[in-house]
Amino acid sequence: MKPETEAELAEMVAGLSEPVRIVGGGTRGVDGPEAVLETSGLSGITLYEPGALTLVAQAGTPVAEIEAALEAEGQQLAFEPMDHRALLGTSGTPTIGGVVAANISGPRRIQAGACRDFLLGVRYVDGMGQVIKNGGRVMKNVTGYDLVKPMAGSWGTLGVLSEVSLKVLPKPEAVATLAVRVVDAGAAVQTLSTALKSPFEVSGAAYDPQIGQALLRVEGFSDSVTYRTEQLKSTLSGFGEITEVSDSVELWRDLRDVRPFHGHEGDVWRISVKPTDAPEILTRLEADQTLLDWGGGLIWARVPEGSDLRSRIGIFEGHATQVRTDAKTVEALGRFQPESSGVEALTKGLRARFDPRGILNPGLMG
Repeated sequence: MKPETEAELAEMVAGLSEPVRIVGGGTRGVDGPEAVLETSGLSGITLYEPGALTLVAQAGTPVAEIEAALEAEGQQLAFEPMDHRALLGTSGTPTIGGVVAANISGPRRIQAGACRDFLLGVRYVDGMGQVIKNGGRVMKNVTGYDLVKPMAGSWGTLGVLSEVSLKVLPKPEAVATLAVRVVDAGAAVQTLSTALKSPFEVSGAAYDPQIGQALLRVEGFSDSVTYRTEQLKSTLSGFGEITEVSDSVELWRDLRDVRPFHGHEGDVWRISVKPTDAPEILTRLEADQTLLDWGGGLIWARVPEGSDLRSRIGIFEGHATQVRTDAKTVEALGRFQPESSGVEALTKGLRARFDPRGILNPGLMG
């Protein structure tokens, strides 16, 4: 099923007699029911007002199309949505609906916020085939119940997105990246934390153990970037040798897409933790390869196939999500971190309201 309009989408959902797997651009390779509902037919930018920093697009619109339109006006999606294809070995085309549904957010999240923080409004079809509109097309629209935020990261279990409204931001005039040589993860997190607590507006803070460097990005007007970069060098002078990276844009694109893992076998996990806990968590993982982002708050780990990483980590504040593995491991361990009883009851209640028939991506999130 591939509707071309929101009305067709609503009619199709209302007429469903069996559960469906919702697919946007087909880049994530998520398993589910055999019946598939594709949203890529709902495509196109329906409103773009650069002066108001607002863009509205149908859910199946390719991210590349949106980024091209923004680039022409010197603007960007500030939350840096990741492209999963090389990591997962999939094809397809990333769509804005898929980005919103999974709340995909890149390195700049530590400064600018996540995808959901830029979501102004949504239109979607609930599990009964009703078209629901919430939020608006401007940043000051706050009327009614806020159903916008729950849709970001719900993975299609609450409704099928048909249109999203987003706040966009100007692209920075200049970008600079400092690489600080560190001895281990503990020193890296301390370096990143010091930089993030400084007044110099760091917009990227990552650590690659394979090269032994803490990486820090500064963006903005050229004179400001030059000043802040020099001040950061002074602030971090006692942490290790500091060099400047020549191609900042490519570096952070690679970090966003976890390029160091590309072409390597094994399962890939994404672990959200308190940054100060990251060094200890890393020792428990026994991973073949790791990468830290968000100042240490996000750990990417590549491990042998079938590894139960949650058991290795034990009890911790955060959650571990399977990103790349086989269906057998997903079935055995669950893609997402098991919820506490209170949260589980809340999410079941929400799904019962939004999708009382239980037909939209059933079982995907527990």
